[in-house]
Amino acid sequence: MADLIKRHNGIGMTSQRTRARMVERLREQGIRDEAVLAAMNSVPRHIFVDEALASRAYDEVSLPIGFGQTISNPRIVARMLELLNSSGDLGKVLEVGTGCGYQAAVLSKMAKEVYSVERISPLLSKARNSLRELKIHNVRLRHADGNLGCRDGSPYDGIVMAAAAAQIPKPLLEQLAVGGRMVLPLGGQEQRLCVVERNERGFVETIMDEVKFVPLLHGIN
Repeated sequence: MADLIKRHNGIGMTSQRTRARMVERLREQGIRDEAVLAAMNSVPRHIFVDEALASRAYDEVSLPIGFGQTISNPRIVARMLELLNSSGDLGKVLEVGTGCGYQAAVLSKMAKEVYSVERISPLLSKARNSLRELKIHNVRLRHADGNLGCRDGSPYDGIVMAAAAAQIPKPLLEQLAVGGRMVLPLGGQEQRLCVVERNERGFVETIMDEVKFVPLLHGIN
């Protein structure tokens, strides 16, 4: 138990003090949503990366998590969740691309219920273990093709995608609630964040920041 507490709290470059510095840096970079900042301050990011990379977990970099995937740098995570949380009241959220589980953990502090889908089974298993270790119980993980979303919990008040699509998958649009918002990277070599809002008349798209994500692939492994 003592080792587990020590692992959560971290030491040196993985300490709570380092995490607080990350949050202050995000605030200086223009992140204003205090719910996002509080959530990121409460989640020990270092437990979601390999131990050899733990000392870099709070740096402004993306890090490899295996299988050709990465954990996005903290600023991108914060920016996407700030865009998602525009109403300040997230109910049920879908995350496409669980990866290591970090963003799902942050979302768990902001939303009542989180569904998260991942196509790579070993990554999903690692994410499940990390979330269980943190005693996070409002995240439901699914091994599935992210292009298809997750009809189990739809419609969703928010959808966030952690991989870049050439175009918005139609099932995700169908699973977004009226009044809901989706944030995803769009494009190939050149990518930008896209915010999609659904109203009673249809969908409104707004193109935002330039980003770089791994591509959204089909199928499951």
